[in-house]
Amino acid sequence: MSRKRRSASSAVEARVETMLGHVKAGVRQRPGVYRMISPDGEILYVGKAKNLRTRLLGYFRADFPAEKSARIIREAGEVMWDYHPSEFAALIEELRLIKKYRPRLNVMMKRDARHFAFIRITPGPAPKFMVVRGAGNDEHGTYFGPFHGAWQLEEALRELNDVLGLRDCRLDHPMYFSDQSELPVAPARTPGCIRYEIGKCLGPCVAGVSQRQYRTRFTVARDFLEGRRNSPVETLRTAMEESSERMEFERAAQLRDKMQRLESLREQFERLRFAVESLSFVYTVPGHGGDDRSYLIRRGRIRAELPAPQSPEERSVLAVRAAGIFAPKELKSATVPAHEVDELMLLSSWFRKFPAELDRTVAAAQFPRLRSA
Repeated sequence: MSRKRRSASSAVEARVETMLGHVKAGVRQRPGVYRMISPDGEILYVGKAKNLRTRLLGYFRADFPAEKSARIIREAGEVMWDYHPSEFAALIEELRLIKKYRPRLNVMMKRDARHFAFIRITPGPAPKFMVVRGAGNDEHGTYFGPFHGAWQLEEALRELNDVLGLRDCRLDHPMYFSDQSELPVAPARTPGCIRYEIGKCLGPCVAGVSQRQYRTRFTVARDFLEGRRNSPVETLRTAMEESSERMEFERAAQLRDKMQRLESLREQFERLRFAVESLSFVYTVPGHGGDDRSYLIRRGRIRAELPAPQSPEERSVLAVRAAGIFAPKELKSATVPAHEVDELMLLSSWFRKFPAELDRTVAAAQFPRLRSA
């Protein structure tokens, strides 16, 4: 090993020893959130722990340099932490810090990312539906989800696009509507859009439809996903029955399968709406040293956090706050704003992992003074 490499290795070892001494001397056995910070001030990693002392000391016991914990600690120059009243509180703060700093060594909710998928509504003059794993860096989009099974979701969306003639081309593909006053370049019709040629797309990229007509058809698709209309399934059912009457049984069977995939998609949305609506309650969590907290959760997102009430006066304050959050009517929709996707996934995962925690909740409709608000 060269002298320069030995010197660099010694500097790393010295930093690690200093951080270990800092952790041993300072960290306590409490829930909290920690940050691994590089020597130049970059936040490398954010994590949470039910027991900070046990978790942080574990970083220094990594057996192999290739382990993730060993890599993190060797890249770090400083460890900082904050205590929180419970593991749940730490989990929420961890999510917020990751969204704020986006540390490069974090892979937030990696396990859920393998199982959950969302339908994203893209912006622009010709919106489309896309199956994605999460919101990513998008802070302004609209999402349906979360769902299980990305592949099945893509199959069902493909059927919906075919029935209603919605585009599925790349996002940056230029659109040329029939009602544009001027077309920069006359769009080619052949081969142009293959799906347009075979009658499965309205052709917003080849001036085959006006922008208003496309938007109207897209609204039909969205209404179907929201459970407000069933015309896509009825279109397939009519075509299936007509094929059967003509004794085109193979074609009828194909249409039946398409219809079943759409009906399955609609059922998923109905279950999703129910699940999101069921995540509306007051959730009280015992905290370290009696620092109990009450979280007011509506449709899978935390709307407020207050100290758990200990007196009639405090309970009255919480009731008034709850009435302000739960009483206003909200559209029962399966859509989720982009900035709330990660929190919905986190809360869904939390109560799925710890179903007994639902015993600590009080449903919105049962909360005192809520109905009279």
